[in-house]
Amino acid sequence: MSVLTREEAQTRAQLIDVHRYTVDLDVTTGEDTFTSRTTIRFTTRTPGDTFVELKPETLHALSLDGQPLDPHHLDDNRYPLHHLTAGPHDLTVHATMRYSRTGEGMHRFTDPADGETYLYTQLFLDDVQRVFAAFDQPDLKAVFDITVTAPPAWTVLGNSTAERTGDGHWTLATTPPVSTYLVAVAAGPWHSVTTHHAGIPFGIHCRRSLAPHLDTDADEILTLTRTLYDRYHEKFDEPYPFDSYDQAFVPEFNAGAMENPGLVTFRDEFIYRSAVTDTERQTRAMVIAHEMAHMWFGDLVTLTWWDDIWLNESFAEYMGYQTLTEATRFTDTWTDFGVSRKGWGYDADQRPSTHPVAPDAVPDTASALLNFDGISYAKGASALRQLVTWLGEKDFLVGINTHFARHKFANATLADFIDSLATATDRDVHTWAADWLRTSGADTLTAHVEDTGHRWSLTVGHDGTRPHRIAVGAYDHALDTRSGTGRLVLRERFETDVPQNGTPATRPGRRPDLVVLNDNDLTYAKIRLDPTSWDTALAHLSGIPDPLTRAVVWNTARDMVRDGHLHPSAYLTAARTHLPHETDLALVQGVLTFATTHIADRYLTPGERPAALTTLAALCRDLLRRTEGLTAKDWETDTHGTDPGLRLIAVRHFIDVATQPDAIQDWLHDGTVPGGPELDPELRWRILTRLAVLGATDETTIARELADDPSATGQEGAARCRAALPTPEAKATAWNALFHDDTLSNYLFAATAQGFWQPEQSELLHDYVHRYYPDATALAARRGPAIAEAAGRHAFPAHAIDTDHLTTGTAALDDPALTPALLRKLTDQLDDLRRALAVREAH
Repeated sequence: MSVLTREEAQTRAQLIDVHRYTVDLDVTTGEDTFTSRTTIRFTTRTPGDTFVELKPETLHALSLDGQPLDPHHLDDNRYPLHHLTAGPHDLTVHATMRYSRTGEGMHRFTDPADGETYLYTQLFLDDVQRVFAAFDQPDLKAVFDITVTAPPAWTVLGNSTAERTGDGHWTLATTPPVSTYLVAVAAGPWHSVTTHHAGIPFGIHCRRSLAPHLDTDADEILTLTRTLYDRYHEKFDEPYPFDSYDQAFVPEFNAGAMENPGLVTFRDEFIYRSAVTDTERQTRAMVIAHEMAHMWFGDLVTLTWWDDIWLNESFAEYMGYQTLTEATRFTDTWTDFGVSRKGWGYDADQRPSTHPVAPDAVPDTASALLNFDGISYAKGASALRQLVTWLGEKDFLVGINTHFARHKFANATLADFIDSLATATDRDVHTWAADWLRTSGADTLTAHVEDTGHRWSLTVGHDGTRPHRIAVGAYDHALDTRSGTGRLVLRERFETDVPQNGTPATRPGRRPDLVVLNDNDLTYAKIRLDPTSWDTALAHLSGIPDPLTRAVVWNTARDMVRDGHLHPSAYLTAARTHLPHETDLALVQGVLTFATTHIADRYLTPGERPAALTTLAALCRDLLRRTEGLTAKDWETDTHGTDPGLRLIAVRHFIDVATQPDAIQDWLHDGTVPGGPELDPELRWRILTRLAVLGATDETTIARELADDPSATGQEGAARCRAALPTPEAKATAWNALFHDDTLSNYLFAATAQGFWQPEQSELLHDYVHRYYPDATALAARRGPAIAEAAGRHAFPAHAIDTDHLTTGTAALDDPALTPALLRKLTDQLDDLRRALAVREAH
């Protein structure tokens, strides 16, 4: 498929204005294809040539201003429009389109639980042409009139209110001007919960087999939606710009969610059918807040070209966390951001593929798709948080509202955004933007503390170029009279600008026991503590009173391990010492995940790994002992001062690090963990996957479990288990399904890949490491970007930390057949492999 270049988009935008799309979709024509009829009304400013994008199964007919065109002139995904005269035109296209099984275009899913079928569109970034003909670029906004013919029992959802106009016929209200990538349709026998708020209809929808689980959480989801909606109307002068607000939880969705105006689509794992922690509920709430922020920033005001996609995502990320903190019960969201999102940004920013938050040039749509990473989300949101710290929230919001007023229902650039902010402040936001948004890499701030007796001084070493406004926390030891153990208390917290030009900040009193740079995590930079503070942190980390400060220190330890400045076993020791006393679930989850997937699986040698897993198992046992005595009611609400989510985290991680099958096999047999919880489907499949890795289960047991849970999640669990079995036959079957069969959906592909590579099976998997590169390259070329990304993420042999693998993989990067999506993923994965080898060599 030809990709659209920026130059082509600019040329087309100068030539034409697009006014209206009239789209008719018929999804009753079979299981493989659907019918698409489109009329595009546009105006040509001057005589010229252009093209329209379409990727059909069969192109039946086209006409321009009533005159037929030859369908055979379609070239790949482009149909040329030659010798256009100045003035208005109508282009009509009739085509048969193919359903997707990869989450791109019009995705079709049949629920194995009940046989019901569901369809939904995902048209980002350039996949509208898989559904209907379009001038597919974000700055050619138009209004849309869409009709859909569907089976009579189905409900159709879209960007605007939908009206059933006949047996199976639906008409969607005319939209305001929106970009093509934001058009959305979802059709199927949805289970829906609806209400009204602020004069517009609200709805939440899922497939019928998930109905009981949606109903359980409907009040929570709708209350959050109403609360966030009201809070955004307090922040933003422009009212919500669309006529309804639906949220559809759809199957096999590649992203977390998509901000289609009026119809936000979410992955339906957010409809919980098994127990979750409160942090996971907070994550769902944050995604709801994130997508709602897009209704203004992204949908009302849309980027002109894909070089500014970071601003859409960074704004929504920042606003989602901040607004959730302000308006809901989730008041510690920035701790979760610090421990779970920021590391994503730091990692991406230290790879060869790093790029500025606002890249100078994104030449085409294929390049744009690569920038959906930790830089565009986590680093960009961190930059905006730093901007608000420096600018002040009042001036920031004034600038934002100016931006909305200037560009509503139109398109804007970074320069437009900065100009709007500049109207609200005397500060030099243009220079700030150049320093923060046009540079790449992470700065490092290092604390140097001196004690002069009655005063102490702080000098901040600054390795980098960006200005920072940070908070500094000074902490002292204090005795916990209840437990007799040591804790830390905040002596003072003050703000300072970095760089300080070598001038120390002098404070009264003796030097504190712990000095933390970037307390409250207000900036984006790697932090290094002074030696005395680092010793205090290692000994008393769990005694730091603020969880956000603890997140800063844990991130410091994480960065030091990755940079080879802290032995991985020292991180494990800190986790073993402090997590049994940790109260913040996001921190427990984040630290355990890094300790397992990075420390044990990658940074320690194979010989050291068993001891690491034993340490982690002992840590999980400590957490389980801490949560003993919880009753069934406690699993619904905390009555003992200990969040039951902590026990759930401990159970999950104990399963993942088990080196012997006996204990978890007993749990599976008994259907419960001693002392709770009872095993729900997620825990049962988790145990069975680990038993498969350890060679302690078989196909018969997997098939029996699948018969008990034939849901889509059960199908994924079975695929993961089968691929994890340590037999040559199981591996050969899984490999063929991944790389040669081409029938796996995106979710079943990911599940199979997740089961395939296991550190415990490195000898069995040795030959597959070399087979991976040519097979993944061919697969990506056949199946497109979504599967290419999954092949690079889930199917990559990350367990193989050796120079032979690095040599093989590095050579494979020179293959000209690599698609951009796979090349980017392999570049990142191989850099992580290189870093893991360096960590091992450093110690």
